[in-house]
Amino acid sequence: MKLSPVVLEDAFVRLEPFTEALKDEVRAALDCDPDAWNGMVAAAYGAHFDGWWDAALKAMAAGSRIAYAVRRRDGAVVGTTSLYEIKPEHRRCEIGSTFYRPEARGGAINPAYKRLLLDYAFSNGAIRVEIITDALNAASQAAIRKLGATFEGVLRKHKTTWTGRARDTAQFAILDEDWPDVRRRLDERLAALA
Repeated sequence: MKLSPVVLEDAFVRLEPFTEALKDEVRAALDCDPDAWNGMVAAAYGAHFDGWWDAALKAMAAGSRIAYAVRRRDGAVVGTTSLYEIKPEHRRCEIGSTFYRPEARGGAINPAYKRLLLDYAFSNGAIRVEIITDALNAASQAAIRKLGATFEGVLRKHKTTWTGRARDTAQFAILDEDWPDVRRRLDERLAALA
């Protein structure tokens, strides 16, 4: 499995790997909705942004993460997502560290970016892509289930959020043999939104 920071694009979104040129646009996209950050391991709004940004770039340099700015088709950067925990030796990675401005939630953005990232991972040798979320985040879990990922259980006290809460994590995965059906379902959803 070999994943590199390349631009991924479809009719709905353009995923642009982080570069210094994107920093201000990403900052502006994430500097909102403080309550939505409470279930996240790290916060990236307001005063938290610079440390979060630097950590993302450091992980990219190490090859363990590809952080993306999510650009909507109207040209606005509306959030971020990542391929992270990239483990070539196990041919697996995770999709996550995702945050969108409230007005960008729902609609085509979520299925479109997941379609791009999943296709990129599986086309480049992944056999497993994980998606995890706070076990308290019912909306996120519903979206992951709708995607067609398999629920694998709850990891108790798996991560500590930036607020200090010991977070239980709901874990889902899509395997390479699941991908054709998941891809078909995503394509049908996106066709209906076009």
